[in-house]
Amino acid sequence: MITVDDVRRVALPLPRTTEHLIRDRIKFRVKQIVYCAFSQDETLMGFAFPKEERLMLVESEPEKFLLPPAADLRYHWVVARMAELDVPEMTELVTDAWRMVVPKSVAREHLGE
Repeated sequence: MITVDDVRRVALPLPRTTEHLIRDRIKFRVKQIVYCAFSQDETLMGFAFPKEERLMLVESEPEKFLLPPAADLRYHWVVARMAELDVPEMTELVTDAWRMVVPKSVAREHLGE
């Protein structure tokens, strides 16, 4: 099981990332674009994810992943149950979400691509 502190250790070193508390919810973003956010009770982690791949992800592991609320289906977003994630998987999800919102040149430079 991961915690918000585990995610914070991964997210904050990523270039251009800032942490915000908005309506009692912790969010990580690049400029105004949120790429990772938590439910108020910190049991769910929403993260940026390609729309065209999210149904496949949710169907492959429904105990771990779920679709966002109906109002958020228009966004590139998926939700994970934090109790089902381990640190390596969370690290990959958060890094990939960050990569979706940061300029490609920044991602290439930071990740050594």
